Amino acid sequence: MSDIAPQSPFELSIERYIEAPPATVFKVWTERLEEWWAPKPWTTRIIEQDLRPGGRSAMVMSGPEGDPSPMEGVILEVIPNRSIVMTNAFTVGWIPQTPFMVGFFTFSPEGEGTRYRAGARHWDEAAHKQHEAMGFIEGWGTVAGQLADLAEAAHHSSR
Repeated sequence: MSDIAPQSPFELSIERYIEAPPATVFKVWTERLEEWWAPKPWTTRIIEQDLRPGGRSAMVMSGPEGDPSPMEGVILEVIPNRSIVMTNAFTVGWIPQTPFMVGFFTFSPEGEGTRYRAGARHWDEAAHKQHEAMGFIEGWGTVAGQLADLAEAAHHSSR
């Protein structure tokens, strides 16, 4: 349906080249989320990840001291090997909750690898600044590296 146009007024994003084709990166993104979603030593436990429009996206990230950080939202769009879009503006069943962001993840072919782009679009400047202050660039950059390591290892082992 949509191509994720670059930049909206309150967007934060990171990009990374991954030495694996989009299908491999997408597969690792979708099937091994608990291994890379949170910056180590944080961990992620998937409650449900229903990768279809309207599907539930629920997980709990836990810090080194065990402090849980639950995340609940819905999947808006999935284009296999190309993009995933989700939001926390709703819980499953389209129940509104206070929104923070729309998250997007794209997997674009580049040479023999993938140009991975991950970002968050916020409703207003306050949420944008809050997410930036939380360490968005460093945190999302770190997890993109963790995703890249897994995807590149999977790609090289399948050759």
